[in-house]
Amino acid sequence: MGAAFFSRLPLEAMAEQGVPPAVQDWDVGAVRHLLPQVSDTRIIVKASFGEPHSRAPRLQVGSTSVDGEMSDTVGEYWQFDVGNLEPGRRYELSLADAGGRALCEPWPLSTFPSPDSQPDRFRMLFFTCAGGPSGSYEGIGERQGFLPTAIRNRLLRRALSFAPDAAVANGDHIYWDLHTWQGENAGQLSASGRRSNFDFSASVFGQSNEVAMKAAVAPQFVPVYGADFRSVPVFFLQDDHDHWENDAVTDLIASFPVPWFQLQLARATQRLFYPEFLPDARRPLGLPWSGTFDRGDVSESFGTVRYGDLAEVLLYDVRRTMNLGGPNAVFLDGQVEQWLKDRTGTEETRHLVHAPSNPFGWSAGKWGEWYPDVLDPERGELTTAVEKPYWQEGWLRQHDRLLQAIGTQRERAPLVISGDLHAIGTGRLHRAGSVNLAARPVTAVLSGPIGTSIRGFPSVVRGIGATPPAHLDVEESAAPIEDHGFTLVDFERDRVLIRQFKWDVDRQGLDAIDDLEPFYATELLRRG
Repeated sequence: MGAAFFSRLPLEAMAEQGVPPAVQDWDVGAVRHLLPQVSDTRIIVKASFGEPHSRAPRLQVGSTSVDGEMSDTVGEYWQFDVGNLEPGRRYELSLADAGGRALCEPWPLSTFPSPDSQPDRFRMLFFTCAGGPSGSYEGIGERQGFLPTAIRNRLLRRALSFAPDAAVANGDHIYWDLHTWQGENAGQLSASGRRSNFDFSASVFGQSNEVAMKAAVAPQFVPVYGADFRSVPVFFLQDDHDHWENDAVTDLIASFPVPWFQLQLARATQRLFYPEFLPDARRPLGLPWSGTFDRGDVSESFGTVRYGDLAEVLLYDVRRTMNLGGPNAVFLDGQVEQWLKDRTGTEETRHLVHAPSNPFGWSAGKWGEWYPDVLDPERGELTTAVEKPYWQEGWLRQHDRLLQAIGTQRERAPLVISGDLHAIGTGRLHRAGSVNLAARPVTAVLSGPIGTSIRGFPSVVRGIGATPPAHLDVEESAAPIEDHGFTLVDFERDRVLIRQFKWDVDRQGLDAIDDLEPFYATELLRRG
């Protein structure tokens, strides 16, 4: 019934655009998209297929096999969870339908080393803002809307050519904001919201709401990833647009804390398209949105990448638990903050990285940032002399507590790699308010956007690009650039090597993507 209802709307045509990219030298078969995540003993895979399955497909991992769990209500989307695996082992995986017919060619995937092992190196890919409906591109300087999904996929394939061991996709995997926040109708339903025709009082799953959700998400997600990451574990961190809204506010309505229906949309999108975070013995199971009754022991908003004793990456979504408590306001629930500080204070790993969805180091003057700076339109620069409407003082207090913890690491190089800001660059933070970081400056990295639209770059939509806020002393090693790109991080026993790649859609041809080399690199050394 839902499909028939939406056949009258553009959503059905949009769904037909969600064609996965062609894969060279591997038979994709019936698979539309395939995304894994791993720990040292466990693998979780999210997949979708060209045709629904009424009976569970089966995933084989070495000598172990498990039936899939249906993620939607019709059998197009499935997830597979395999435990009790050996750390640091390369497995062969295969998918078959209930009758034993292969659904795609087998592929390799490795578990991470055990936490007490001592690997020599680990390479990780970081990027952000890969979502958005596919735009048009006619050549250099001629495009409309978001970067076409085929070009986003090409950028990610260039990143994959460097053979990363894992990847972090930091926020904004989709753009389908249900309300508009500029102009005369601020706070009212957007064109996307009207086109979706969601019943906000009903369940996301089943009938027309599920059809609309899939039709909105699949065309901007499936063609970007397809099955290209089948052997590279990906850790997807949600941000504001993944909750189907921009972080914005008016006198009548605030987009966050997120309304219930949109929270269900965010959870449903994750359930269908990309893995939740696998548990980690050092991350409390009782953190918000962790170990929920309907998702088992995985976490939706807070994750850990642990690679032996070499590296630990702390992933945290600042939107899901944000509140508006004035001086006591927080982005992160108090137990999450304590977990982050506890992990930062340990010396269990050679390197530790904070990876928040909301960036440290720079501001574009928008509401839902750590910082109070706002654009002075007459001077064209950020200022704190004008009060930022609805901004919460407690957010900045939490920021400073976290930065103080990050900056007091004795031997590890303090490092934060963020998403969200639609730019790529690197800086060193020497001060945060009264927190003196001069003895051990914190390196802050903007990982680089993959799909940003013309109006998505801050300098266009907000009148100013990524800018150091007044609260910080920032040494911009590579001042943020509003280009599409990504960051590769190599962890070695005594150093971290950061390499950043960019592609200028207005000045470079498509072929340049296939030969991208770093425009900036920096090395961070451990002490001692």
